[in-house]
Amino acid sequence: MAWAVQSVAEFERWFLTLERGVRVEIAAKISLLQEVGPTLGRPHADTLKGSVYPNMKELRVQIGGDPWRIFFAFDPRRSAILLVGGNKGGDSRFYEVNLPIADERYRDHLATLIVPPQSKRGPKR
Repeated sequence: MAWAVQSVAEFERWFLTLERGVRVEIAAKISLLQEVGPTLGRPHADTLKGSVYPNMKELRVQIGGDPWRIFFAFDPRRSAILLVGGNKGGDSRFYEVNLPIADERYRDHLATLIVPPQSKRGPKR
């Protein structure tokens, strides 16, 4: 079974700014996520501590000795949502800076899935 993988617009914009070789390596890891789904574990993925969401994870990609990370979470529809990414090499504040961004983007994504209930009176005329 192939798992659905989607990304927020900010992630897509960031991804397109990367050098071709980096995009290819990250795309390969995303393809693995698509094949394996939520059970993908170390060394390819790991659960993130400190997120508001217990299902927040990171894809782990090594490119030329640099540790790249892609934060994602599976939504209630069981689609992986790619939220934020970057090269954490030498950045001691990588998680401190990017985890709140991922949480916010995931919250915004979840809000798009919630449809307000219809009024019991029916639509206004």
